[in-house]
Amino acid sequence: MSDQSMSQAATPRQVIVNRDIVDNRWIRVVADEEGGVSVPESGAVLLPYQYWLGLYATQAGRDELAGREVAVCFAPDDEPESLPVDANTFAMIACDFPAFTDGRGFSIGRLLRERYGFKGELRAVGDVFKDTINYLARCGFNAFDVRSDKDIVEAAKGIDDFTEFYQSSVDQPNPLFRRRAVAA
Repeated sequence: MSDQSMSQAATPRQVIVNRDIVDNRWIRVVADEEGGVSVPESGAVLLPYQYWLGLYATQAGRDELAGREVAVCFAPDDEPESLPVDANTFAMIACDFPAFTDGRGFSIGRLLRERYGFKGELRAVGDVFKDTINYLARCGFNAFDVRSDKDIVEAAKGIDDFTEFYQSSVDQPNPLFRRRAVAA
């Protein structure tokens, strides 16, 4: 696709999808230090959202992607409302969490689920580990690309770290006080 130098993030052998640990079939493509991006000729590719947006803006770019299995990865400063197609065009959308302290991906995930009605695989990538997975699931994420230095089996247990929540969320739209009122 591009003859510029390419850097592909190390694709973990396995990811968590819908509570199951499965082989990762997506090749995550990231920009190199000079901002260049090159996409492998075959396979399911996870492209940076801004790169995909640039390709989608031209007929040649859309032709280049035709027939490919393509997903997009939102960076923390990307805006889901700029998506020029229905989110459900993609089988998978990812949100990058470059650091534990950067929570903007939580908002992007929730917007994709609640405002834009995304029904497919919503994957958290980057600094993802057991302590964050439960909160990510509450925001609508159903897939997790766990950091390579963490145990994926242990991380999967994080989905069920808590059994009750006060707040409403994507997975539980009613806050606890309303659920208790209905039960009474």
